[in-house]
Amino acid sequence: VQLVESGGGLVQPGGSLRLSCAASGFTFRLYTMKWYRQAPDKERELVASIRPTNAVTDYADSVKGRFTISRDNARTMVYLQMNSLKPEDTAVYYCNVHYGGSAYWGQGTQVTVSS
Repeated sequence: VQLVESGGGLVQPGGSLRLSCAASGFTFRLYTMKWYRQAPDKERELVASIRPTNAVTDYADSVKGRFTISRDNARTMVYLQMNSLKPEDTAVYYCNVHYGGSAYWGQGTQVTVSS
């Protein structure tokens, strides 16, 4: 299993970023995909998830209405569109899948929201 995130960077408050996660090594279309984030000195938290076939989504209260998770099963990609970014969204963002009884993580991509 391999998960590779991209798309992070420095953005001003109120700005937008789109994160991408390229997945391989498992049957992507059958698994729920998730985005987590971890800010300095804080625990890793679940940001958003998307189910495999019906694409039902779920979000942390802190990002509802601002973030949108989506997936492309043909390209085995999962995305996180982040709008109206706030300084408190600053964190390393990770793609995640639970497969074969184990949790797999990408290397993470840094998002910094600052003026």
